Amino acid sequence: MRKIRYKKGRKVQPSTLEYTGIHRDTVTEMQLFLYNADTIKEIKHLKLSEIDGLNDVSKTTWINVHGLNNPEVIDAICQKFEADSFIIGDILNTTKRTKLEEYQDILFFNVKSILPLKDSDAIGFEQISFILKDNVLLSFQEKRSDYFTHIRERIVSNSGVVRAKKADYLLYLLLDAIIENFYITIESEEENVDEIIILSKTSTKPEVLEMIEKHRDNFNFLKRSIIPLRDSLYLIKSMKDDHVFNDIEPQNYSYFARLHQKCLELLEQIESDLITLESASSYFFSAQNHKMNQVMKTLTLVSMFFLPLTFIVGVYGMNFKNFPELEWEYGYYIIWGIMIAIVLFMFVYFKKKNWF
Repeated sequence: MRKIRYKKGRKVQPSTLEYTGIHRDTVTEMQLFLYNADTIKEIKHLKLSEIDGLNDVSKTTWINVHGLNNPEVIDAICQKFEADSFIIGDILNTTKRTKLEEYQDILFFNVKSILPLKDSDAIGFEQISFILKDNVLLSFQEKRSDYFTHIRERIVSNSGVVRAKKADYLLYLLLDAIIENFYITIESEEENVDEIIILSKTSTKPEVLEMIEKHRDNFNFLKRSIIPLRDSLYLIKSMKDDHVFNDIEPQNYSYFARLHQKCLELLEQIESDLITLESASSYFFSAQNHKMNQVMKTLTLVSMFFLPLTFIVGVYGMNFKNFPELEWEYGYYIIWGIMIAIVLFMFVYFKKKNWF
């Protein structure tokens, strides 16, 4: 996701489905929540054959799929809800950017969930896709995770208004949980940035600059991930005025407006953090230049002390026969005295000028 590069691969038919992610060892499983304000039904291991019986539109249906490495199963699930083949391809293709598309009576949402990797400066991401249709929400995750654990607990315990709402409100909750991961990631990055700022003021090692550039890349990666999410949420806000999609209740559009506002807040925070990193980078280079200037200043002062001494030694090192001072009894000591006096005079003069 960091950079899109063209990679020539084998030619396949347009109808061929293939998972492009890295989690190829995850077994494809399904979990079901079927609920309304009064009742709830949970099936932790839903079978494909059991989906046909889920036609009660008076209840909210949430089918959460873990593992995308079995395209045939993903295709069969989506076909039961009459999802277009383009949607199925986008679910399996993890290189796609975040986007929102409306296909007739289906709302398709493709989003990247971001979290920092443990014991690493890198950022991990996972593609999560949603299909909303007729009070049914399908969610597709590349692997098992605990992003939505608190939402499942709210559904089971009937906490809040989730059981009284329909699938569109559930979609809002799931998207909100994903956006919370961005907050967690940015907070983790900011802790690293605080350490970098301290290092940039106390160390001039090249590794500090490498750390600055690494975290600048991370923030730019987060920015590229949030911008399409912001645009997609803005499209949901626009649907309220278009009156073209009926699976989102009018009173629930305000929830998606809140998510759009959160994306704006995240982008502002990222811009602020990028400016902070730029300041750390500038301070680092300033410290490097200051250190270099101090070294050059020291070398210049040392050379200035030895310059007149070198001149004197060079003069008396010439091989002329007529050197009156060579016949002096104390000539050697007089020259030493003159050289020491010159050094002391220069030292006092430089000190008064505050050159060191």
